[in-house]
Amino acid sequence: MTAHRADGAGRTGSVRTAFVPGRRLPGWVERFSAAHGGFRLSDDDDGVRLLAADGATALLQPPWPADGRPGRGADPLERLASIASQPRRLSLLLVRRGGYGIAVASEGVIVASKAGTRYVQSRTAAGGQSQQRFARRRSNQADELVQAVAGQARQVFSGQSFEYVVPGGDRTLVDLVLEDPALKDYAKLPRLAYLDVPDPRTAVLKKAAADVCAVRIQVADAPA
Repeated sequence: MTAHRADGAGRTGSVRTAFVPGRRLPGWVERFSAAHGGFRLSDDDDGVRLLAADGATALLQPPWPADGRPGRGADPLERLASIASQPRRLSLLLVRRGGYGIAVASEGVIVASKAGTRYVQSRTAAGGQSQQRFARRRSNQADELVQAVAGQARQVFSGQSFEYVVPGGDRTLVDLVLEDPALKDYAKLPRLAYLDVPDPRTAVLKKAAADVCAVRIQVADAPA
């Protein structure tokens, strides 16, 4: 994913996000250093920040909180790689109007999953009674989607152990799914950051499972 940022003078530079498994983090850092003329390191509440000699920056964040199990190592980068390499188990709940993806993942690998398609119509600009009929139909479709996904999620999660719920896709739909009585036991678990994903087909679910178990890195190039 690539975006752009502006500095105080209005100049822009690209910003992109990458997900790097803990075991590959040392190699990624070496390549970043070689490409940007070295860096100095800052360890703060947001994560580990690399401040490159050419003005580029990289913010490295762990996939989950330390929660009493801090990473081991002589410096922040080693500890970050260690945290990301811990064999934690997560559940993923990805929902959009076009479908859903549900999984339990460990070390980036899916151990149980279900993906499917449902359809909720987009909004319309029509007015009057047509708009009211459309709104009712859209609401019914959304309700059916929420109930169907909650039921599937209960089946996937049943008998599985995991520490966190990872929501993704449409925030409103995901929140409604987690509010469904079928998932009341799982809704109490801590949640990690939302994932921005397209319609969660099987390939999207597989990539999301790998990404949520990796170090999230936001690289901002030096403004031009």
